[in-house]
Amino acid sequence: MLSAIESVELLPYGQLATRRWLLTQGMTRHMLDNALKSKKFVALAQGVVARPGVPVTWEGLAASLNRMLAGPVYVGGMTALEQAGLGHYLRSASSIHLYSAEPCPAWLERLDLGVTVEWYSTRRLWLENTLQQANSLKEQSWSGPLPYLMAAPERAYLEVLADVPEKVSFEHADQLMQGLTSLSPRRLDVLLKGCRHIKVKRLFFFFATRYDYGWLKHLDRKAYDLGSGKRVVAKGGRLDSEYLITVPEAFHGPE
Repeated sequence: MLSAIESVELLPYGQLATRRWLLTQGMTRHMLDNALKSKKFVALAQGVVARPGVPVTWEGLAASLNRMLAGPVYVGGMTALEQAGLGHYLRSASSIHLYSAEPCPAWLERLDLGVTVEWYSTRRLWLENTLQQANSLKEQSWSGPLPYLMAAPERAYLEVLADVPEKVSFEHADQLMQGLTSLSPRRLDVLLKGCRHIKVKRLFFFFATRYDYGWLKHLDRKAYDLGSGKRVVAKGGRLDSEYLITVPEAFHGPE
């Protein structure tokens, strides 16, 4: 059994935890109730606590979730590109895109941390072992003691393409590709082989071909499953004869 001091130290300042998780780590219900009564812990929502005096930021949230859930939870997609200085547009961190194979915890909706959390399932995009094989998640330091995970740009861009055109426009995806001059072809190779989303892979090669960066020549598109047949991506668009996806009229012809 943990001592009272050890039980409180389970939860660093700037991070949060659920009551259930703290109990699984050796904290007793009595210790937990005492920590709340003595204000060593404060309740952020039903079943969710933190240390007082230090607000929980999105970095603290990401680090906390990755610590508590069974599988990795990481900052990915557009948020990861923005944090890497590759977002094209300067935006405040009013929303954060989190990715995981785990279901979104129900208590997340009850939190008010001043940031909107968008939860994405990795199951629709990645084969199960791709996380480990691609070496595409990096630990990021922040003001707290435990790091959070963030997707490498190669992974993040493919995740963004899954939202084209519903949440991300063709124009924005194209502008993002403009900044991706130094991607790792080795990492891309593993990610493209581990990506189960045909639209994402076709869009990736469509945008990559427009800019023809040096890393592209190291990727043999025949090595990847791009599916068969035509795909409607842009409604009302024209069919790209090379990748068999419909794209906006402005994207036909030379870049």
